[in-house]
Amino acid sequence: ELDLSNNDLQDSGVKLLCVELENPHCKLEILRLAACKLTEQSCEAVASVLQSVNCPLRELDLSNNDLQDSGVKSLCVGLRKPHCKLEILRLAGCKLTEQSCEAVASVLQSVNCPLKELDLSNNELQNSGVKMLCVELENPHCKLEILRLAGCNLTEQSCEAVASVLQSRNCPLRELDLSNNDLQDSVKLLCVELENPHCKLKI
Repeated sequence: ELDLSNNDLQDSGVKLLCVELENPHCKLEILRLAACKLTEQSCEAVASVLQSVNCPLRELDLSNNDLQDSGVKSLCVGLRKPHCKLEILRLAGCKLTEQSCEAVASVLQSVNCPLKELDLSNNELQNSGVKMLCVELENPHCKLEILRLAGCNLTEQSCEAVASVLQSRNCPLRELDLSNNDLQDSVKLLCVELENPHCKLKI
């Protein structure tokens, strides 16, 4: 485990780390690089490493970096590869929009994608982005158990989309965070689905 968060590493520093992550002797499973002044260039380097049969990474935190949608699209290329072992990905506060949701959604339907936990909090995903994610949560190949969408400028429309997914037998979600969104009374819709026998949500 290595936590280098809140340092001025920049993209050049991450590229150096990525070289060693492909080393067959490397055993690093958890890497935290939150708030390290990174851009989409770091995502390209990480995506390349995730495709390597030698890369041991299971948890990656890139929160609070200026990755933008282009960076997430690069990461998603790596997440599709059969050698990728990444189960936990944190991208909170990375200046993302619904375009990132579209990229992530396409990955979640892949039989190869190992993701079990995803944090997209504090990004401008809006309802359209959440609806795209919800479609793939019903896909039998989706393994996502924990989804964090706090502070993503969501309204009751997102609640409706999530509620319809929770009643699906295929939906693997066990934990969901929708805090700091303008959901209003639509939370009642979620409460109804919590009584559905197919719903696995616990938190």
